[in-house]
Amino acid sequence: MKITKATIHSVRFPLKEPFIISYATYPDMPGIILKLETDIGLTGFGEAVPDEHVTGEQVDAMFEVLKNVLIPRIIGRSPFDIEEIHHQMDAAISHNPAAKAAIDIACYDLMGKAAGHPVYNLIGGRAHDTLQYPKVLSIEAPEIMVEKAKLAQTQNFSSLKLKVGRDDAALDIACIYAVREAVGKDMPIRIDVNQGWQTVGIAVQTINRLEGANLTWIEQPIRMGDIRGLAEVRRKVSTPIMVDESMQSMRDVLEIIRLNAADYINIKLMKTGGIYKAVQIAKAAEAAGVIAQIGSMVESSIGSAAGYHAVMSRKNIQTAELTGPLLFAEEIGNLLYEPPNVKLSGKPGLGIDIDEQQLKKLTKKSAIIEGGNQINDH
Repeated sequence: MKITKATIHSVRFPLKEPFIISYATYPDMPGIILKLETDIGLTGFGEAVPDEHVTGEQVDAMFEVLKNVLIPRIIGRSPFDIEEIHHQMDAAISHNPAAKAAIDIACYDLMGKAAGHPVYNLIGGRAHDTLQYPKVLSIEAPEIMVEKAKLAQTQNFSSLKLKVGRDDAALDIACIYAVREAVGKDMPIRIDVNQGWQTVGIAVQTINRLEGANLTWIEQPIRMGDIRGLAEVRRKVSTPIMVDESMQSMRDVLEIIRLNAADYINIKLMKTGGIYKAVQIAKAAEAAGVIAQIGSMVESSIGSAAGYHAVMSRKNIQTAELTGPLLFAEEIGNLLYEPPNVKLSGKPGLGIDIDEQQLKKLTKKSAIIEGGNQINDH
């Protein structure tokens, strides 16, 4: 089986409401949907969602990187040669992990379909009985977040994730305690600061004031890249620390392990370059006694399903936060969410169906590459 044709779709997914985190507000979600076709008639889909604040990628540039740099390297190759495909992509261009993830995910979709197995069977098998996800609340006025948290309880969610990281840390503290009081002492709550508290001093002071909130963990409290600072935060607080933006590669996770900088790591396929490297990082974390999670850049059913297959395959990946399809006003896939669980279909590959008419509707521009040559661009 050889890859013979690639179609790149630059898309924008409309959101039901703006998604607000500490460093950005998203009115819609830009991304790339990649379709790979083979000489035996199989089709695989992948996805890339950029975040210029984290990986430095932007959707138009990613489109060009895929079209002119990465796709020509993989046309004519077997998707089963995933080690060589990653080697070729890394040799062609450094970084650009989300663009590489689109190819990686599409290759795994093709491998699963060719083998007649779901992707998780190719990377470790079924290591969990169920896959759960939290209700994720973006930054809003405290009274709105309280009402949404109470609603989540009635909708059968078993845990909450609160986005915080306002300029006013005192408002974050008040909001977190208000939500805790509203949902009771037993509802697990994790918070994601998305670098918003910036410095070690502010983070330590704020976290210590949150000890009474009984938080499961606090994610990325300080600016990305400062792993030594994150280790200092962890030494000075009792609440477990998760690293997200500062963990993008195997080199990062080894440094986090060396410095004892985190209790948990948040692996995202868009940061690591796809499933292949995400699983490698999870194995490295497991060897060091660090628990892993698969997180989201707000992908559609394609990227979200890929993440859940990675979760399913590894005991050490204990949680997941892939909720993008629930935030979209229009979608292209049918990944099944039944709060608090997501259910993989067990079908070959990613196990989802793609509505290509809907994909066409949401596409802003596209390109087709066949035999290493661009044959269409519109």
